[in-house]
Amino acid sequence: MSRPIFSYYLLLVFLLIGNTLNAQNDSLRIPFQYKLVKPTSKIISNFSGDNQTQTVGLKSEKPIRILVLDENNTPSKNKLVKLNIISVPSGDVEFKILDTLIYTDSAGIAQTFIVLGLKEGLYEISAQLVDYPESNFLIYKANARKSNWVFLLVIGLIGGLGLFLLGMNMMSDGMQNAAGDKMRGVLSHITNNRFIAIGVGTFVTMVIQSSSATTVMLVSFVYSKLMKFRQTIGIILGAGIGTTITAQLIAFKLTDYSLLLVGVGFIMNSFTKSSYIRSIGKTILGFGILFFGMHIMSESMFPLRSFAPFIDSIVKLENPLLGILIGAIFTALIQSSSAFIGIMIVLAMQGLISLEASIPLLFGANIGTAITAILASIKTDREAKQVALAHTLIKIIGVLLFLFWIPQLAEIVKIISPKSTLPDGDLNSLAATVPRQIANAHTVFNVVLTCLILPFINVFGKFVEKLLPVKYLEEPVLRTVYLDYGMVKNASLALSLAKKETLRMGKLVQNMTGDIIIPYLVKKTEIIEDIKSKEEEVNFLRDQINDYILKITRENLNEERVNESFQLLYTVKEFEQIADIVSTTMIAKAERWSKMNYKFSIEGKNEIVNYHTKTQKQLSRALEVLENVNLEKAKAMKEKYRHYRNMEIELEKHHFERLKDEIVESVSSSKTHIELMTFLRAINGHATNIARILIKWTDKG
Repeated sequence: MSRPIFSYYLLLVFLLIGNTLNAQNDSLRIPFQYKLVKPTSKIISNFSGDNQTQTVGLKSEKPIRILVLDENNTPSKNKLVKLNIISVPSGDVEFKILDTLIYTDSAGIAQTFIVLGLKEGLYEISAQLVDYPESNFLIYKANARKSNWVFLLVIGLIGGLGLFLLGMNMMSDGMQNAAGDKMRGVLSHITNNRFIAIGVGTFVTMVIQSSSATTVMLVSFVYSKLMKFRQTIGIILGAGIGTTITAQLIAFKLTDYSLLLVGVGFIMNSFTKSSYIRSIGKTILGFGILFFGMHIMSESMFPLRSFAPFIDSIVKLENPLLGILIGAIFTALIQSSSAFIGIMIVLAMQGLISLEASIPLLFGANIGTAITAILASIKTDREAKQVALAHTLIKIIGVLLFLFWIPQLAEIVKIISPKSTLPDGDLNSLAATVPRQIANAHTVFNVVLTCLILPFINVFGKFVEKLLPVKYLEEPVLRTVYLDYGMVKNASLALSLAKKETLRMGKLVQNMTGDIIIPYLVKKTEIIEDIKSKEEEVNFLRDQINDYILKITRENLNEERVNESFQLLYTVKEFEQIADIVSTTMIAKAERWSKMNYKFSIEGKNEIVNYHTKTQKQLSRALEVLENVNLEKAKAMKEKYRHYRNMEIELEKHHFERLKDEIVESVSSSKTHIELMTFLRAINGHATNIARILIKWTDKG
């Protein structure tokens, strides 16, 4: 065979083999399968209708939409899509799909509605092309909420908020009882050092859990003349920092351990004898209740994640002026910026609020917290009003400084806060990061504000004093100086104020005792009117102090505070009895004595002056014992009383010896001399009783 003929046959064989292979490949080729996707829209949120939430028994708000694409990703019309039920909550038979077979429209979309069943929970359906069974399929989910979900949400919020505030109050009470004496000591040693003042404000606010309560306290102290206005500015700045510590604690997600904290706190508070450990237990118990309240609020808010009107209203909060207004009003209503920020953190834990929307609310909360102090200062003098004005101005200045830098503040806070591994904008990502960011934004705002105002404290103080100058008017005679009924819930500080007022009463009594000797020695009665005036004031203070202390004791006090209350009540009674001896008995005797021609002998007058001096010293010791809780001096007073009692007997013996010698002055003045010494001895006894009661109740505590 020639070479050309061989080549021809070889080519023919190759062509036959190629055609055979092509025929086999055509028989194995799979026709193109259309693709199903969930459509999206830049205008309509959740356009596909997946993951909707609706009330049981109702039709879904949005249709279920399925987009069909061809091999070129072009929408395909007139393609038949079938929907099937995959799963429903156990026992439900009412769930249905309005159209289970639907054709795609000109946009390649097939859509239908679903009607949820009567059981709360998750419903799932699938979508697949009928004519192309090997194409992909989609799964759509729908969440059914209870028919009374709004009612459950409202009671959950109210109940959770109630537990939250109850826990905060218990924390505050426990911390005050544990640190009350320290807090009282800190406040009693306030200096003009601005850094110490900031530290004091931070510490006190951390203990009482409210910057507004701290400022109300400052208003009270300035009104009571315990402090000057200028001394409060640094404390106000510190209070702003102190309240951020509460927010930082709340931002830690300890809700899973809330019941553990409740249990530990209850055991410490109920089964220990130490008042200090009980106070710590009460603090832990309050902390647990606070977080349990947050858990209840968070759970009740879950349906809001899919409630469009609420989501739309939250978006509007990113308008700074609206956010500031809402924050200020809400904080003023509940009178606690810490509580309002806690509610914001609860919203953030559900991913319902962004940092950018939170910052204006934070600004409003800082302004709103100043309103409480303004209300507290209404019935006070101008210097006390300066405190409330300063607090308000500081917060307004801070908001004005930060108002135009909200995006920059948000970026700084995001940098210093923990990051989430989830995509930005995802609800779970927001829930994981925003609570801590809110707390950090609150801290950054107050710390930066403090640093900015700190160098200008004196200038700021002068500015406030010019805005609201003090008018010095003659004070009414009958008024308390230290008592503040706004403080009765803070037992430690309220008792401190009651003690100050009791000391003032004691000094009035001491002055009365000092003055009453004058008519006996020089027979001049002009001083008697002044003594009567002081006695009227003493009676007024007795009633006011007793009423104030009784209101304190109606609170839930620990044993130590109860003992202190009874000690003060007993002391007031002793001072009042001394005042009665002076005003009802000694004055009457002095008026009669001044009209007589009798006089004391030189020896008798010296004895009276000497014993009167000893009585005054005993009263001074009683005041010192009361003020400083000096047990050593209290015990020394008891020894002094025994000495003075023996001294009085000895002096009486000398008087009788003069009578025996028939010294004319001693005979004529004998009755008055003996009565006067008896009165002074009784005063000595009442003064010593103040030391005795201190020893008795301190031993009990």
